[in-house]
Amino acid sequence: MLIRKQPPRKLALNEPIRQQTHKRPVTRRDFIAQGFLTGAGTVATGGVMSLFANPRAAWAALSPDLEGLKAGCGINQLGAGKIPFICFDLAGGANMAGSNVLIGQQGGQLDFLSSAGYAKQGLPGDMIPPAPNANRPQNNFIEDALGLNFHADSAFVRGILERVSPTTAANTNGAVIAARSENDTGNNPHNPMYGIARAGANGSLLTLVGSRASESGGNSMAPVNMLDVALRPTKIDRASDVTGLVDTGALVGLLSLDDTVAVMESIARISHGKMQQVNTAVTRDAVIKDLVRCGYVKSADLVDRFGEPSALNPDLDPEIVDPTSARSTGIFSRNEYDGDGEFRKTAAVMKMVMNGYAGAGTVTMGGYDYHGQGRSTGEVRDLRAGRCMGACLEYAARLGVPLMLQVFSDGSLSANGQIDNSVDGRGKFMWASDNQQTAGSFFLVYNPGGRAQLFSGDSVPAARHQQIGYMRASGDVETASSPAANNVNLLVETVLLNYMALHGEQGQFATRFPGHGLGSPTLRDSLTAFNPIVSGTI
Repeated sequence: MLIRKQPPRKLALNEPIRQQTHKRPVTRRDFIAQGFLTGAGTVATGGVMSLFANPRAAWAALSPDLEGLKAGCGINQLGAGKIPFICFDLAGGANMAGSNVLIGQQGGQLDFLSSAGYAKQGLPGDMIPPAPNANRPQNNFIEDALGLNFHADSAFVRGILERVSPTTAANTNGAVIAARSENDTGNNPHNPMYGIARAGANGSLLTLVGSRASESGGNSMAPVNMLDVALRPTKIDRASDVTGLVDTGALVGLLSLDDTVAVMESIARISHGKMQQVNTAVTRDAVIKDLVRCGYVKSADLVDRFGEPSALNPDLDPEIVDPTSARSTGIFSRNEYDGDGEFRKTAAVMKMVMNGYAGAGTVTMGGYDYHGQGRSTGEVRDLRAGRCMGACLEYAARLGVPLMLQVFSDGSLSANGQIDNSVDGRGKFMWASDNQQTAGSFFLVYNPGGRAQLFSGDSVPAARHQQIGYMRASGDVETASSPAANNVNLLVETVLLNYMALHGEQGQFATRFPGHGLGSPTLRDSLTAFNPIVSGTI
C-alpha cells in the first residue's frame, strides 16, 4: 500500500516552530530561535506629533552663555559622531547564501557554484543565478539594485526594496562574508556591539542598545575579550523603553517647556557663579566643581531636548509611522506598525541609533530555525526581516545620515531537493536540515553622499572585496579562504575592521584591538570592502 506523505504545513508568520529533531525549548534562546518569543505585544502611543522628526538636524540650543559649558561637560548632539551601526541577529540558523545573498567561488559573487551547490542552498536548476529568466531585463536571477548581488527572488531583497526608495537603493552597497558558525546556539560570539563601541561609536544618551536583556543585547554572544560591563546594552524593543530613558522631572508639566528650560538655565548660571567664588576645601576641588556645574548644565540640556516625550517616541515619528493605513509617507503604515511587534522593535532601535541617542544597536528576530517546515515558512519570515532591514536603510536616508547594517545568524541550513510549489514556497527547494557549512554574514552600507566604492588600496580585484572569503563549488564554505571563514570571533573582527575602514581609521585597528587575528596590514587590506565614506567623524 502506497502511503503519500503530506507536505509540511506553512506556519503563520508568528506561529512558533516545534522541531521534532530538537530538544524541547528550555532556555530563552531556544524560545526565540523557534519563534515562541517575538516582538513586543503592546503599543504605547500618545496624542502629539514628534517635536523633532530629525533631532540631528533640529538640535535645540541652550542660551549662548551656557553653550560653551556643554562641550566641557561632554554633552554632544551626535555622541561620538561615528557612523550609526545596527545588526540583525536572526535566531535559529537562517539562510544567507544562495537563496538570499550570492556567495561564489574564489573569483567573487559571480564566480558561480555548481548546480548541486546551489541545490544545497535551496535553488532548483532553473532558478540558479545564471539561469535564463525572461522576466528580468538581465535574463538571469541576479538582483544588484543594492550594489551587493542578491538572488533575484531573495526574500531579503524583496523586503528591502519594498521599503527603500530608488535613491536610497542607489546610495547603498554591501559585502558578504563566507563564514561557518555553529547551529542553533547562542554560544556563537557573533555580536560586534562592544567592538563597535571600542572603535569609537557612542550616543548622546546611551552607548549601546539591544532588543534583548542579555549581555550582548541579542541572541548570540559577544566575543569574551571585548566585553565591557560598563557598556552592557540597554534593552530597547518598544516605544516605552525609549521614552522611559529620560525623566525630566516635575517642572515639566507645571511650567511650559520654554519656562522649564529657563529655570534650569538660571540654576546652572547660579551654580556656575557660586563655584567660581567658593573653595570646597577638598583636595579634588576642581573635580567637585565640575561635577556640580555639569550636573545642572546637563539637566537643563536634557529638559531642552526631551521635555516633550514625543521627541524620543518612534510611535509618533511621521517618518517611521504613516498616520494612515496607506503607507503614503511613513516607512510603515499605521496598520502594519500596530499589527507587528517586529516592526515596532526595529523602529525603537533604529530611532535610538540613527538619531544619535545610541552608538549602535542589535535587533534580534526569532523563529529562524525553520528547516523541516517546507519552504514557505522561511520565505515569509525572511521577507519580514528584509522589510525591517529596508526600514533601517530608508530611515537613515530620510535623516540624511550614513548607516552600516550587518545581518548574521547562528548556523545555517540546507535543502533536500523537494520543491515547494505553494504560493509562498515560490517553486524553491524545501529546507531540510541544519547545515553550518553553508553559513555566511553580510553587511550593507548606506551613504547619503553616494554609493560606497569598493576598496581600491591594493591590487586585489574589486569583486573579491565585495565577497570576503569564498565557497567551494559544492556550496560549502572554504574554511581556508579567510580568517573569518572558520572562526566566529574573527568574523566579528572582520566586521569591526570594515566599520573602522569606513571612517578611514583601519590603520588604528591593531591599536584598538591588540592581539587580533587578522594578520598583517596587507592581509587586512584584502579583508576590507570599501573606501572611506566619512573622515573620522560625521
